[in-house]
Amino acid sequence: MSKINVAIIGLGNCASSLVQGIYYYNKAREGDLIPGLMHINLGGYHISDINIVAAFDIDKNKVGKDVAEALYAPPNNTFVFCQVPQMGVKVSRGMTHDGLGKYLSKIITKAPGPTANVVKILQETKTDVVVNYLPVGSEMATKWYIEQIMAAGCGFVNCIPVFIARESYWQARFAERGLPVIGDDIKSQVGATITHRVLTRLFRDRGVKLEHTYQLNFGGNTDFYNMLERERLESKKISKTTSVTSQLDYALDPDDIHVGPSDYVPWLKDRKFCHIKMEGRTFGDVPLNLELKLEVWDSPNSAGVVIDAIRCCKLAMDRGEKGAITGPCAYFMKSPPVQYTDDEARRLVEEFISKDAKVRE
Repeated sequence: MSKINVAIIGLGNCASSLVQGIYYYNKAREGDLIPGLMHINLGGYHISDINIVAAFDIDKNKVGKDVAEALYAPPNNTFVFCQVPQMGVKVSRGMTHDGLGKYLSKIITKAPGPTANVVKILQETKTDVVVNYLPVGSEMATKWYIEQIMAAGCGFVNCIPVFIARESYWQARFAERGLPVIGDDIKSQVGATITHRVLTRLFRDRGVKLEHTYQLNFGGNTDFYNMLERERLESKKISKTTSVTSQLDYALDPDDIHVGPSDYVPWLKDRKFCHIKMEGRTFGDVPLNLELKLEVWDSPNSAGVVIDAIRCCKLAMDRGEKGAITGPCAYFMKSPPVQYTDDEARRLVEEFISKDAKVRE
């Protein structure tokens, strides 16, 4: 089986963690229990088979530099667990559109020069899968890139809450081109939303009536800084809220649930704090209250999931599957086309991986 040629849109903290991880785990041995990886070999593809061949950004600190250098350039501030060697891949000047909001424009200066020919670059590098790491709220920029991606004939992994894979229009567009899409809005391995989802389902399965809940998140990375612009936050709140409420079979009044980023604390850097509170009624209508605090490094917490999403996207291309890929969307993303419980979504992913899987000898 061949390598998986990957292009990245947006060289922020998430991209940094992803690329660091590709090098950090490149000698991981099958059969070992290794922190951070759900699959060492996925359908015949080892993590080391992921090959970064192109990258796009608009920041003058990153454009024109080798990806290995750009990953550590400010305002990136995530945990450095691996020093990536020079890769021989230069960061190309991307399209701005609405990718640079009110707050990010205070700390990011656009690189001079025109937007690169994205289609040409993707075709010349023989890119298989494109990963979208644009800032939250980049609606027009994401859709512009999608047109280039489809023209170049690549699969797409949408890690941000711009709704693509869950929308019938975009599903049909990718299907018409014979291309797979996995989205939308990446779940972390053990992050705020998946923890909240699992607890919500636990309440429902154990007969506890959930009446009120909130999830408050804050951190010090550019994602939280960008989301101080509340107009850019709408899709993120929808994504996180529906991800949680989908685990119930009854409706919560909108006033009884609040899920979303709440503030930006610069000195936290890429650390994220989450506070969850859940109030319900149990046997005899007796009150039950739960409070949870979670602290994570935000970007590494999602990188392992993206590793699997990339490999599932390539598997779908190998098999000629097209449009939104149901199981991986449901397990890896907050806003998939179809919501399942996480147990059921995991089963669907394992079935997808094992279906006609080729295992290397």
